[in-house]
Amino acid sequence: MAPSRKRSSPARSIKVLSTALLFLPNAVVASLPQVDFDRMGKVGLAGAFAGLGFFDNSTSVTFDPSTSTLLSRTSEGALSPLGSTNSGGRILAGCVLGDLFYFAGSFSSINGTSANNVASYTQSPGAFAALESNGPNGEINAVYCDETDGKVWVGGKFTSPGSAVAVWDTKAGSWSKAPFGGLSGAAAQVLSITSNSSASSIFLAGSFITSFQGTGTALNNTNNPNVPFSSGATPFSSSLVPISLQATQIEIDASPSSTDPQFSNIQNVLCPAGPDGPGNTWLAGDSNTAVINIRTFTSLNVKGVRLGNTFQQEHGTTGFSVESLPDNKVQTLSYVDPTSGQNETCSDPCPLLTDPSIPYQDFLFPEGTNLTGVQIKLTEWTGISAGLHILQMLSSGAFASAVDSQNGQSCFAPNPSNTTTTGTWTEKDVNTNIPGTTQAVLVSSVNVGTSPADGPSFTWMPYVSASGQYDINLLIPGCSTFQDCPLRTSVKVTVFPGGGQNPSVTTLSQQNTEDATALIYSGPVVPSSPNFVTTVSMTLADHPAGNGQGGKYEIVADRVLMVLKSANVTSGASGGNGTGGSQGTLSGFGFLEWPLSSSTTADATTILPNATESALDAVAFDLFNALGGAASLTSSTSAIAAVAHHPSGAVFLGGNFTLSSGTASSASNIIVFRNGALAGLTNAGLNGPVSSLVLDGDKLYVGGSFSDTTFASMQGRLRGVAMYDVQQNQWAALEAGVNGAVASLGFSDGEVQIAGNFTTLLSSAGSSSGFEVAGFATWDTSSSAWSNSGGFLVGSMSFVANSTSPTKGQTQSQFIAGSVQSSLKFGASGLVMLTNGGSDGPTVTPLGVQLDNAVDDTSRTVAKRSKVHRRRGASAWFSNLNFASLFARQSASLPPLPPFTPVPAPAVLAGVFWTNSSSSKEVAIIGGNFSFPSSGSSESQGVAIYDQASATISPLHGSQLNGTVRALFVQNNFLFIGGEFTLEGTNVNGLAIYDLSAQQWDISNLQPLQAASGSSVVVRSITASASTTNIVIVAGSFVKGGSLSCQSICSWDTSSNQWNTLGSGIQGEVAAVTYAGNNEEELIAAGSIALSDNTAANVAQYTFSNMSWTAIGSSSEVPGPVTAVEVDNGNVSSIFAAGRSTDGSLSYLLFWNGKTWTNLGTGLEGSTNISQLTMVPLQNTHTANGVIESDRMLLVSGALVDSSFGIASSALFDGSTFIPYIMSSSSSGAPGLVSSLFHSISNFTFTQHHFLAVGVVILISIAIAGGVVFFLALIGILWTLFSRRDDKLGKFDGGDDEDDDSTQHRPSSLLDHINAATRNTILGTPSPYGFDREKDETMGAKEGLSPDLDPFAVDGSNYLRAATPSDAAAGGILAADDETSRPAHARYSFDGTGEGELPLTAGLEVEVLDDRDSAWWYARDVRTGREGVVPAAYLY
Repeated sequence: MAPSRKRSSPARSIKVLSTALLFLPNAVVASLPQVDFDRMGKVGLAGAFAGLGFFDNSTSVTFDPSTSTLLSRTSEGALSPLGSTNSGGRILAGCVLGDLFYFAGSFSSINGTSANNVASYTQSPGAFAALESNGPNGEINAVYCDETDGKVWVGGKFTSPGSAVAVWDTKAGSWSKAPFGGLSGAAAQVLSITSNSSASSIFLAGSFITSFQGTGTALNNTNNPNVPFSSGATPFSSSLVPISLQATQIEIDASPSSTDPQFSNIQNVLCPAGPDGPGNTWLAGDSNTAVINIRTFTSLNVKGVRLGNTFQQEHGTTGFSVESLPDNKVQTLSYVDPTSGQNETCSDPCPLLTDPSIPYQDFLFPEGTNLTGVQIKLTEWTGISAGLHILQMLSSGAFASAVDSQNGQSCFAPNPSNTTTTGTWTEKDVNTNIPGTTQAVLVSSVNVGTSPADGPSFTWMPYVSASGQYDINLLIPGCSTFQDCPLRTSVKVTVFPGGGQNPSVTTLSQQNTEDATALIYSGPVVPSSPNFVTTVSMTLADHPAGNGQGGKYEIVADRVLMVLKSANVTSGASGGNGTGGSQGTLSGFGFLEWPLSSSTTADATTILPNATESALDAVAFDLFNALGGAASLTSSTSAIAAVAHHPSGAVFLGGNFTLSSGTASSASNIIVFRNGALAGLTNAGLNGPVSSLVLDGDKLYVGGSFSDTTFASMQGRLRGVAMYDVQQNQWAALEAGVNGAVASLGFSDGEVQIAGNFTTLLSSAGSSSGFEVAGFATWDTSSSAWSNSGGFLVGSMSFVANSTSPTKGQTQSQFIAGSVQSSLKFGASGLVMLTNGGSDGPTVTPLGVQLDNAVDDTSRTVAKRSKVHRRRGASAWFSNLNFASLFARQSASLPPLPPFTPVPAPAVLAGVFWTNSSSSKEVAIIGGNFSFPSSGSSESQGVAIYDQASATISPLHGSQLNGTVRALFVQNNFLFIGGEFTLEGTNVNGLAIYDLSAQQWDISNLQPLQAASGSSVVVRSITASASTTNIVIVAGSFVKGGSLSCQSICSWDTSSNQWNTLGSGIQGEVAAVTYAGNNEEELIAAGSIALSDNTAANVAQYTFSNMSWTAIGSSSEVPGPVTAVEVDNGNVSSIFAAGRSTDGSLSYLLFWNGKTWTNLGTGLEGSTNISQLTMVPLQNTHTANGVIESDRMLLVSGALVDSSFGIASSALFDGSTFIPYIMSSSSSGAPGLVSSLFHSISNFTFTQHHFLAVGVVILISIAIAGGVVFFLALIGILWTLFSRRDDKLGKFDGGDDEDDDSTQHRPSSLLDHINAATRNTILGTPSPYGFDREKDETMGAKEGLSPDLDPFAVDGSNYLRAATPSDAAAGGILAADDETSRPAHARYSFDGTGEGELPLTAGLEVEVLDDRDSAWWYARDVRTGREGVVPAAYLY
């Protein structure tokens, strides 16, 4: 029985229903603001969520779990709801035909469109349509789209237009019965319609009974099921029994062979025992044409050869030829091209494909070829040598020799042909008409006058692989060769072809002087089976010819040769395994094969003519018998629910059954039909019903309601889903499965999609814990691990199927359906990356790996996983985060910071970007409350380095944090980590430092933080001001840094490794820190704060220059503790603060205009928790107001509840209106939380750039060009005049110019560049700004030089910088024409106090944007994003 579902509780329902508030109609606005994320560099959005989406401002979507919702799923996994059925409706199946998706189930309407049980959906324009009114009148369980004929087959439980099966003709726009009328008996229900591996016929499965006549008429044209399927064979060639080449009298040699003994034996490929590989494959010697000789020394009636290529690396045959022996004639062969399906001929060379999906190809000789052997030359190959996996010679159909030693067992045959005799028979050898060959025969003497009953008899029992139209010939050696012509007489030959046909009796004379071949039967023959064998019996004729010699006759027994004439065969049974009805009919259960090309019409609800029977209908006959026949099936719940056809020819069937007899007796719920009989899978199948099957090569994925094999061999690890290896014949688990029933499986892009009624991916057998994925999950087949499904979904899903086909040049997408409670477009484990998108929102890239919940320090070692980064683990409350202690009160006079609403783990609470200086790769470092598997058998937690390019995650080396991370900061390759945690084996308490370059902890000099008595250290903010160097500001809840008293906020000097107080310090707890001023010379701290003189100041300002604290505004204007604060572009008179009132009854958003605080968030409800405020730039603009400029908005993030828009995780505020922006959800469907937005450029500009039309730009350029020419001429004249006044000016000397320290002259405008160029042109002297780079390095390091100033230089205050980094790199004032930016590092420190200058600290990493001037380069600080000019010699 499936486990009970957690979400059925009332509490869970309330949470899920609250999610619907995300879609309140009054939240709709004209269009989403277009945030310019790209201007902020790389951007990450972190939080406690499993799903995320953006508000849809065109439609409102709600989910009613009582309906069935159809969703589309992109190749990246993003989900979009399309429509829902009526209440109580179900969508169970679907398929794509053209640009329409046909889906069916049990419903009366879809998205308001009336449709009875089946409908279509057009992706463009996104419309639903009914399929006429006379469609199926009951539930539909299966849908199959026939692209060739443009028809849609549906199966289920209905009576009209046909019983259980109906067909929609898309061209005619009408319904009809199936060509076979319908299906009845048992439950009269079809549960599955799939195609065979070549898509030439369909398999219908369910609970129904079929009946076939037993009179022997033509069967359907299908490949022989007793031979592994290959598209390189035909129904005809697959019916030819291979000649046994292992017989002792046959010689086979191959040369040159590989020197590897595992691949050098040609005998290994005659009937390989296993897959392509060592011991089952032969390889030729490297770079040599290989010759294979097969000599039988007897006359053969051979029809062709079967060659299977090897797919070993650097080996494979691509071309060959076949010469017949003994005449050494190159044969012209006929074959079917598997790629086109066309009949082709070839001789030298013939092609052998290197496609692993084609295990072998059959090549046939011209009609009537007689030979004693063949020589096969492998003349062309791929890689270093040719090779083969399969080598067989095909007979003309079937055969049996009178001499048993010549009846070797053929490949794919359960037993060899054999014979039986009465009387005495003696072996004789006879010469043949082929030189150098003999043939052994048996002879028997009988007295003249003996009756046939009393005389000797001989019976041949040839193994027949497949039904077909055969000519059966008896070979009679000529009497002149034996010199026994007087002894010869006539014989009576009786053929039993089977299929309910009467035996064929022929009288033959054996008095022929030359060898003769006599036709003894022509017609349909039934294949060999445990219940039937074709026999050819020979006795003395009723009226023997001749008088004999010496009173004796002699009877000769040679060979029986069966020549297949047609695979469109005749028979009254398939395999003889059916059970005859009262009128000689054959009955089957639960399975029917129907060729799509068949033009036959019949009525399967009565008795089908054998003309409609196929070879695979033996499946149904065997099932009927094994389940006890009609009497047992009348009241049985047995059914076949899923079918999968493996390319080898094996047919796998899953459902609800247990077989009581036959070759698969005791098998339960899943079986296979191969080699003409049913067989159980390893350990007798599964212990519960199977609902769905899907194949990926040799891996069969099985879904249903089971937990283990029938014999419990997998320790309960097959919960709901399992994998069966077809080649190895063994079961494998998908970790520990899921905690409920699986209804449907799909496969695309290397992933298995799993839909059903489950809530958790189980972490181990017998456990109920794991990762919550309600209703839908994906399994990565390459890594054998659960993967991120892309979208977010909570529900009980009934169906998943592919949409568009990649073979048509389209990207694979899918449809999913079921009872949906919550769904968002993107599924993400706490982190997404954002870039600019369209009007419907930004482009979202979810975290490429799955995070788990945090683990306890005492149980860090876990079971070893098969793949790093695969997701597993339960969703739970923050396991190491105590909210009461997190915001615990530390001062009796101040209220505590408000606690956040608990949210499910895993959660990402902080992030920062870091560029690895050794690899120049920028990665994201994330922190929070999560864990993930790392190398070995350990779990890493708290902090992770995420490489978005490779979608991989890696831990910090060394000991792991035990607790929750809330703040991250990087300075000079050192990672500062803050939160509420400890580090095993150290005294770390809430703050740690990690050396990213050395990949090790750097805490030896770190003095730990200390909390007040009864409280815990919590670090909530780690920052640095651009106005200071080597100083890191740490803030949160603590009272000491080492032995230094510095409550709530301290500065850490990275050069001296010492704590310092900020001025006189403050009291209380700090929740957030930001900066104001042009160079961040003002620090803004917010929380529950009082100054050192006890002045209440929940928002306080610290000035670095005078080391003083001041309160911002009156404490009476701030209703309670502040949880988030933001300064608008450094403007100290434009500050936003958010928090909760002291009594916790309301939430607020305040604005400081330099004089007073104003409450802007009057609509925020008391349950709102705001975790971050951040100003973001816009691509478009909004109406300007006195609060926020038109080119930006305030992003308010956390867990928001507002009377105007309902629930959101982030909203944009334009100064007057809240615009709901981001919605998120936990894995249970409850609202999620956005904790922070972090970005790689810290000092971006908000200024937008608007460009003129191209034509206007061209006109302006022409005007400027003319002006520049005139200007250059004027400058040249002036330059000459000034140069002649050297004695008066004393500014430049041509001889001294080279010694000038040109680092003192920075070109700060286009004019300065022109001055330098003109001087060089007119005077022939070097530019004062251009000199040897090697000298530059030496001169730039000198101090105290006072060179003369260039009279043509412009004052540094006029230096024009590009407005944005992109402007500087691609066409700004100092941008290079043909080069992009490049990284560099500061060799020396530079104060950079001048206008337009960039301060440097030794070792600082910068990005050079313009280096055309040899003395001064334009650069960007990659840490802060600030830009300016720096001395070129100071960089390397």
